[in-house]
Amino acid sequence: MRRVVVTGGTRGIGAAVAARFRAAGDEVFALGRADCDITDEAAVTALFADLGPVDVLVNNAGIASSAPLGKTTVAQWRTQHDVNALGGFLCTRAVLPGMLERDSGRVVFVASTAGKVGQRYTAAYSSAKHAAIGLMRAVAAEVAGTGVTSNAVCPTFTRTDIAAEAVRTIVDRTGRTPGDAEAALASASPLGRLLEPDEVAFAVEFLAAPHAGAVNGQSLVLDGGGVQ
Repeated sequence: MRRVVVTGGTRGIGAAVAARFRAAGDEVFALGRADCDITDEAAVTALFADLGPVDVLVNNAGIASSAPLGKTTVAQWRTQHDVNALGGFLCTRAVLPGMLERDSGRVVFVASTAGKVGQRYTAAYSSAKHAAIGLMRAVAAEVAGTGVTSNAVCPTFTRTDIAAEAVRTIVDRTGRTPGDAEAALASASPLGRLLEPDEVAFAVEFLAAPHAGAVNGQSLVLDGGGVQ
């Protein structure tokens, strides 16, 4: 039985990830905002000190908002980077020494296709997800040749609260119906539909598998064949 920590683990992709690991018999800590502010260095340090050794860390916590670059505020920029990038850094830094000491561990970042390509009106979000992928690669370089790996999944729009908010934004700004707004999101990738959270969880489970030790520093794109 492995000890698994999933940030943002109480809903959406995080809840699906937590459910998969629990079904496999692992001990799972699904953390929500009420459990720990992952942007608070002291809180993160205290949390992982209390948890003890972690075998799998899934850096899933994230937020998203959209605005043209000219209307993106510094506060929006900082918040996006704090949650989507800094949080993953703090959590990974907390667990990595123990993983290296035991020569065993898996770190998986839940990034986004926005972390692979630029998208309109997502300057803060896209740059934060690019930062998360850059962090994943830097960690992978440090752990190469050990029993620890660092990888990322990059899903397209997934049926979560974030996608629901994007649908509402499209409806408010364009007057489209919710169905048409969701279809617009779905058309953004070759998949032609929204991903389901469990599809992303399956990819996370694969990267975290004991037999995936040769997979390191990779960004697994889940969009039906578009982003390379």
